[in-house]
Amino acid sequence: MLINEDLHQYLCSRTDELTEEWYKTLDKSKEGVYGTTDPQEVKKLKEQNHGFHIHFCSMFEKEQEDFMVEFDEWIAEVTNDNAHLDTPLPSVIEEFFRTQIQYLDLVGKFAVENKDTVKHEQVAVWNKAIVEVISKIIQEYTVKSTEAASKRWREQEALMNQISAPVIRLSKNTALLPLVGEINSSRSEAMFENAMAQATNYSITKLFVDISGVPAIDTMVANQIFQMISGLKLIGVETALSGISPVIAKTAVELGIDFKDIQVYSTLPQALK
Repeated sequence: MLINEDLHQYLCSRTDELTEEWYKTLDKSKEGVYGTTDPQEVKKLKEQNHGFHIHFCSMFEKEQEDFMVEFDEWIAEVTNDNAHLDTPLPSVIEEFFRTQIQYLDLVGKFAVENKDTVKHEQVAVWNKAIVEVISKIIQEYTVKSTEAASKRWREQEALMNQISAPVIRLSKNTALLPLVGEINSSRSEAMFENAMAQATNYSITKLFVDISGVPAIDTMVANQIFQMISGLKLIGVETALSGISPVIAKTAVELGIDFKDIQVYSTLPQALK
């Protein structure tokens, strides 16, 4: 039998002590949240650890299904915390195992203090349950942490793509889109969407696209630029392309890229004239 009110109360009465002991013995030279010296961040870290203990103790009071549902909320909260996302996953897992040792020790102490009523078989059941639950928590934390990290990476990539393709207004109806760096498929898609949206929002009728900062051009990049120019033309925006370097011009010829229907200039100043 896993549920035991006496053990539940014994553990719950020591949650503050568990947190303080955990933080005192924490290796603060670790990267991420565990190495923070900011008082507010330390306070938050302790609150999160204490929340863990409050939930964990309930495994000896509630059915496992109900217990894990409530624990999932704690896991979701912590895995979406930026400080934990910036902490290497192995470091977090190590702390789960340190906490596991805390509980195994406490159950041992409880058994000694209640040796007349607690049998060795019961202690073995509790210890086995602690190890199994910690393993489930680590597994769930790993899954949710990976999902949260991927989501944050996608959001950051989308933001960087938007920032790296800014539409800069030059006058009431003209604007400049300077492209810098390599253009991959995700960035080119964001570039297309951003140019279309900003041209509409700003009522742009003439857009100068400068690619002098693009180190190389291939068929994919050229096609994306042509698609953008065609899309802009459909909404009434005339486009001029500048920054065609000798290297890009040579590559364009080799690739069979035809610029005959597009206003092309070797430099941006020439285009602006």
